[in-house]
Amino acid sequence: MTTQNHAASRRKWNFRPNLDDQLAPFYRWPPKPGPMLRYILASWSPIGVRMLILGFAIITWFVFVPELQDCREFSLDWIAQIWARNLLTMLVVAGGLHLYFYSLRRQQDEERYDTRPLMRNSRLFHFNDQVRDNMFWTLVSAVGIWSAYEALMMYAYANGYAPMISFGAHPAWFIALIFLIPWWAGLHFYLQHRLLHTPRLYAAVHSWHHKNSNTGPWSGAAMHPVEHLVWLSSVFVLLLVPSHPLHAIFLLQFHVISAATSHSGYEHLCLGGRMKFRLGDFFHQLHHRFCDCNYGTFETPWDQWLDTYHNGTEEGEAWMKERRRQLSQKKTAG
Repeated sequence: MTTQNHAASRRKWNFRPNLDDQLAPFYRWPPKPGPMLRYILASWSPIGVRMLILGFAIITWFVFVPELQDCREFSLDWIAQIWARNLLTMLVVAGGLHLYFYSLRRQQDEERYDTRPLMRNSRLFHFNDQVRDNMFWTLVSAVGIWSAYEALMMYAYANGYAPMISFGAHPAWFIALIFLIPWWAGLHFYLQHRLLHTPRLYAAVHSWHHKNSNTGPWSGAAMHPVEHLVWLSSVFVLLLVPSHPLHAIFLLQFHVISAATSHSGYEHLCLGGRMKFRLGDFFHQLHHRFCDCNYGTFETPWDQWLDTYHNGTEEGEAWMKERRRQLSQKKTAG
């Protein structure tokens, strides 16, 4: 990672990585196997967020999930078990990151994108406080809908409504689907995100999330309940695609847990001056700042292909201003 240190940049960003080095190389021509392999190895690093979420999903399946036969009928007992585990997960992940970065200030502003404080005494947020607002919508709405969708999928697997496979019978597809889940999550995120940026839906729904122009760990899943319904609905593709409950658990955890880490506001969690643990998503941080760029993820090419990619540089900002000017002229002419 590199940091742009010139004065104009630092007025906007305390830390700015080189986004062009982080984009998935799969959509460039001619194809280059070396960069592709390096990207895959980095994405699935043993100490990366993605692999840790997968590890947690595996532990969840073996330890913290009701017996599948118990899910053949809806019951408060096993649904409450799912809800309590998901609630505790967000308290540990988002709460732990907020405590480390913002309450205890253990890393100060090292590798923090935007050093503006999270907002207090602001009528923009419920409870007049950004963190309390974000916590409420995360713990009540996000955890509630996440748990409801997981319960629906467990019910579907238990009753044969979702085509279920096992690792022993279909090992190649079982593993391949794990690798495909982040790509599917990125595609679904882009499509529903563009939909939510249409004027009416933005005003009524998505603007709740965009109140967070500067983000913290609790901001990632802090949304209007309607957005939670749409955002997490990607899991229902597994009603059509042969899969295992582990895949559904991983897909839902990938969405919600990585939302907390990617909105942390820091590029890395730095431990002891030696170890750096990649958390942040400057690509998406730019979307929160400027709103009409970077709708997708690193993994998908849609922003580059559809001319909505902002790389965070001064040149990128000049491009964005020019693009806005041209769009405004088209609207005026129309």
